[in-house]
Amino acid sequence: MPSRPREISSLGIYHVVYRGVNKQRIFEDEDDYGKFLSVLRKYEPICGYKLIAYCLMSNHIHLLIKPGKIPLARIFQRVIPSFVYWYNKKYERVGSLFQSRFKSRPINTSSQLLTVIRYIHQNPVKAAICNHPKHYKYSSYKDYYDNDLIDNSFVRSLVTDEFFFSFNCAENDDQCLDIDDERPRLNDERAAKIMKRLSGCSNVTEFQELDTEIRNDVLYDMWMAGISVSQANRITGISYGVIRRVIKLAS
Repeated sequence: MPSRPREISSLGIYHVVYRGVNKQRIFEDEDDYGKFLSVLRKYEPICGYKLIAYCLMSNHIHLLIKPGKIPLARIFQRVIPSFVYWYNKKYERVGSLFQSRFKSRPINTSSQLLTVIRYIHQNPVKAAICNHPKHYKYSSYKDYYDNDLIDNSFVRSLVTDEFFFSFNCAENDDQCLDIDDERPRLNDERAAKIMKRLSGCSNVTEFQELDTEIRNDVLYDMWMAGISVSQANRITGISYGVIRRVIKLAS
């Protein structure tokens, strides 16, 4: 079946997600992350795109990008092979590293743009890799206004620097484009049933009254069962920060 044509953004900006083939790791060490960023930097003037935000995770990447005259598909026909050639030579491997077709979603409003930037920057936090976007080395958050790879002019036309960083750190339940979960996404009704089965509690109040150690074990088991951090927050009332710390310590 032929692929559907990609939707067109009224702002000319797209949220792109590219993942490793078979969900395998893309980046093994710091040099791999650095090389990918250098390839993006190299092709930025050649392809004429503007990068508005990014986050490199171990097995997928998030880019918020505004193409110029060269369309998205042709940009990645240059960027991805250049990195894969270097990667395969380094690790003495052959074959594909990324899935053949990237996922993209058009950005059509300024509020959607800001939400997607926050989602991209909070990806490592929601994955329980770190507790704050500034602690993750491979995203555009930390040096957002002092990064030669980033075009921050549009963001600066919308909000102050202070608001930008405050907004990016705010707890949220944003649902944006991401890689497909290995397990099907659970609805809240199903997630609540799993919570009750694992904890033996019949309601949220009982769950919150559990012994802390028992509660933390259940929260981790919920996460392992496919319940996301934001979903666990909704069905238990336990704060995002607590749930993320529990997962990070137990993993």
